[in-house]
Amino acid sequence: MKRFLIFPCVLCMVIGLLAGILLPINLTDESIPVPNTPNNFTAPPGTSQSAVSSSDASAASEPLDPTDNFPLLGAACAVNRCLQQQNWTVLSSYVHPSRGVTFTPYSTVEPDSNLNFTASQIKNLAQDQTVYTWGFEDGRGDPIQMTIQQYYARYVYDADYTQASEIGIDRIITGGNALENLAEVYTGCRFVDFSFPSADPVNDGLDWSSLKLVFQPDGERWYLVGIVHGEWTI
Repeated sequence: MKRFLIFPCVLCMVIGLLAGILLPINLTDESIPVPNTPNNFTAPPGTSQSAVSSSDASAASEPLDPTDNFPLLGAACAVNRCLQQQNWTVLSSYVHPSRGVTFTPYSTVEPDSNLNFTASQIKNLAQDQTVYTWGFEDGRGDPIQMTIQQYYARYVYDADYTQASEIGIDRIITGGNALENLAEVYTGCRFVDFSFPSADPVNDGLDWSSLKLVFQPDGERWYLVGIVHGEWTI
């Protein structure tokens, strides 16, 4: 499966395609910044939207092509927007109904220790005051003991990823010395990497961060199964 980077013109065309407008698309492997993520991505699954046309509705009932980048990117951008707005109810509708969603604080996915939450838990996230152990802090080795809201602020949405300067489909944009094993752990899945390769040039790339959203195709839908946070580590 070929991996892609998304560019400004392509992202705009993606939005048009998802809205039922056919535009010529050409993906290449060059990397240039992407524009701000728009607000009007495809309607979240399980919700109504008057702007969705009858042709969109019939298209949604067609079997999902797991190699098609556009529905995947649409789902990823919608989830990104839900995270930005802390819209847990809509976000929960994207979570895989049986597999749930697994949270990884650093780039290396550890399926035996990373915490997994059901769609119902995500829906009620704002009311959950439980302190969980999410893993261990890089460098110090102290346990990461936080509520899910605290974890979200530090290890999920530590930056506004709707403004990410680069987006990769099945491609890690920025990496460090941590093992990047996402593709190996999430077999049969695909991911979108929203990345800030550097927030300030004076930091020589040591301030990079990323939000990787992992999806599993199931029937007619892309379901969220993993949220992997990336940043520079010691």
